[in-house]
Amino acid sequence: QPPDPSQSHMRRTLRRLLSAAPPRTPNRALSFTATRVLRHGSRERQPPSSPDEVVSFKVVDREGTNHEVKGKVGDNLLYLFHHLQESNDKLYLEGACEASLACSTCHVILDEPTYDKLEEPVEEEDDMLDMATCLTATSRLGCQIILSKELEGMTVTFPKYSKNFYVDGHIPQPH
Repeated sequence: QPPDPSQSHMRRTLRRLLSAAPPRTPNRALSFTATRVLRHGSRERQPPSSPDEVVSFKVVDREGTNHEVKGKVGDNLLYLFHHLQESNDKLYLEGACEASLACSTCHVILDEPTYDKLEEPVEEEDDMLDMATCLTATSRLGCQIILSKELEGMTVTFPKYSKNFYVDGHIPQPH
């Protein structure tokens, strides 16, 4: 059976690349480094490195109570709420799909000026918002909002209820 011309081209390319690589010193031990493992929401558990990183904003919980909260620049809103709920269970935001754009359980309602500051939602977010309960013109998924200084003073309102179509009634714990 004749050799496949594409395979011989791949072999020639591989030989060319290998011959161009710097030679390895045979006695030099290989070393590997690894960064610290970050779990979902680990970043949101770290304190801000400076006061300039702090973003203060208001949250209106499902019962209509106002809460002043602080996050830091770069925090994902969903994971920040997972962290905040440890000290205040009224700040509960589910996030059943763990920010993979596969549900609408982290649906939040933003004040109009804040909504206008954000980029348009991607198509997948719009599709998930179509399934959200209590949808408004300024609804977004919390997992798609990353805090910035531009969002200082925003108001985030939780809808009166949310529906997890997969396991309604189960309350997952952040991990």
